[in-house]
Amino acid sequence: QSKGKKPLFVQLVLDNIWSLYEAVMKRDKEKIEKIVTSLGLRIGARESRHADPKVQLNAICSQWLPISDAVLSMVCNKIPSPLDITAERVEKLMCVGARTFDSLPPETRELKSAFMKCSSEETAPVIVFVSKMFPVDAKALPQNKPR
Repeated sequence: QSKGKKPLFVQLVLDNIWSLYEAVMKRDKEKIEKIVTSLGLRIGARESRHADPKVQLNAICSQWLPISDAVLSMVCNKIPSPLDITAERVEKLMCVGARTFDSLPPETRELKSAFMKCSSEETAPVIVFVSKMFPVDAKALPQNKPR
């Protein structure tokens, strides 16, 4: 950033996004056409003639930077492999509430090995883990409540 230089992320990513945003909001058709052709996108006539510039911006960005691909690749890159999970963690995931792993039925306890193998064989059981997460104020957590 010395001598007025921009960070690399700003130069390569943010400047391009902002130039697209400005061109669409100012309705600079030549610049929009140049951006669309250089990215190899196909924007329908309906979106390009729409009165709301955000419709055109959404059409361009959804093809240029699709959120579903970005989220999926980020999950694949950042979430640890299920093959690296410890046996204790599997037991915690399989138990609900105050129940212990030993109190589960034998059929359920047998799933632990299948859970850890992550096998895709035809005979392997299908295991689905459903989790619901929601934000909670830090003051509401048990360790932060006054005693």
